[in-house]
Amino acid sequence: MSALREWLRSQPSLTGRPPEFDTERLPASPGALFETWIRAAASAGVAEPHAATLATVDADGIPDARTLIVKDVDERGWAFASTRSSAKGGQLADHPAAALAFWWQPVMRAVRVRGPVREAEAADTAADLAARSAAARRDVADGDWALWRLEATRVEFWQGSLDRRHTRVVYERDGATWRHALLGGAA
Repeated sequence: MSALREWLRSQPSLTGRPPEFDTERLPASPGALFETWIRAAASAGVAEPHAATLATVDADGIPDARTLIVKDVDERGWAFASTRSSAKGGQLADHPAAALAFWWQPVMRAVRVRGPVREAEAADTAADLAARSAAARRDVADGDWALWRLEATRVEFWQGSLDRRHTRVVYERDGATWRHALLGGAA
C-alpha cells in the first residue's frame, strides 16, 4: 500500500453530528426541504452553506467541476451566476444541463441537484449584477454577466449515520409535481 493510500485510509470520516430527520413528514417539494436543511446548516455553524460544487461537461463530454455560491432557490430553480465568457458559461451554452452538490460536514448532510439549465430573465441578471460590489462589477464586460437557473429534475438529500445506515430521500419531477422516495437508512 502506498504511503498516501495508507494515510488517506487512516483519516476519520463522518465526524459530524446529524440532526433529527423526520422522514415521515417530508414536504411536497424539494425546495422546502432544501431551505430547512440549509438554514439548519447555517445555524449549526457551517461556513458558507450556500457554496456548492457545480458540474458541467466540456465540448468533449468530459466533466468539469468548480465551487460557486448559489444565489437563490425557488420554484424556478437553483440560481447561480458568472460571466458568459467563462469556461462554465461556454459549457452551459453548449450543453445546458448541470449538477450541484452541497456538503455540510458538521451536520453530515449533502444535497445533490441535477437538471437542465436556463439563463434567467434579463431583469434578474441585471439585479444580480447590481447586487455585486462596484469593484466586482467593474471586472465584468458589458453583457457578459449571466444568472442561470438549474431547473431540477432530481434532488437527493443524504444524511450520514455513524452506523453507516445513511438515509437518502430522492425527489423526482413528475410533470408539474414532485414525487419522493426514501432510500436506505432507518425507516
